[in-house]
Amino acid sequence: MTLNYSGRHGGLPLQVMNKMLKLLVNNEFYHRRSIRLEDYDYTLAGAYFITLCTFDRKNLFGNIIRGEMKYNDAGKMVQRIWSEIPKFYSKVDIDEFIIMPNHVHGIIILVGADYRVCPKPLSLPDVIQRFKSLTTTKYRNEFADSTFTGKLWQRNYYEHIIRNEKSLNLIREYIFENPRLWESDRENPMATLKKKREFWEK
Repeated sequence: MTLNYSGRHGGLPLQVMNKMLKLLVNNEFYHRRSIRLEDYDYTLAGAYFITLCTFDRKNLFGNIIRGEMKYNDAGKMVQRIWSEIPKFYSKVDIDEFIIMPNHVHGIIILVGADYRVCPKPLSLPDVIQRFKSLTTTKYRNEFADSTFTGKLWQRNYYEHIIRNEKSLNLIREYIFENPRLWESDRENPMATLKKKREFWEK
């Protein structure tokens, strides 16, 4: 089995991604859906699809106009910090991502760590928590008004282990097309027709 990793926002050597996929295939949780799997080791190398929603699903990062996301300054800030994740964490990479009015979709790649150099590798929850903390601080200092409660993001987030190349490419396409599908997006509080579930939840 091979995994052709070549996202629009970065890329790892194919042999590295193939090694990651083998790790996931050999793991006992490989075939299970996951929202914080109780015993899963989130420091394992692999690809993860992430969705983060704003607190109370408020539209804080811009608007969808004619199927395109138009960022306000807060949205540009969140976009910049997400895109800089690999710059600050050497064993973390990113693939396709999109900042929507009230949520973020993105693919995060954990490359894995050398335990001789880093005895405690960075986990997926570590990466997400640091991203949420930094963006919340910047939002509070630069963009918040009197109605801001101090919470930029919902406490939890959704993640899905990407299991193969077909899933990877479908999720990439879903992320890329997300602005065009805003009217049926279940994260859109004004959506007229919401999907009950996405293809990776079946």
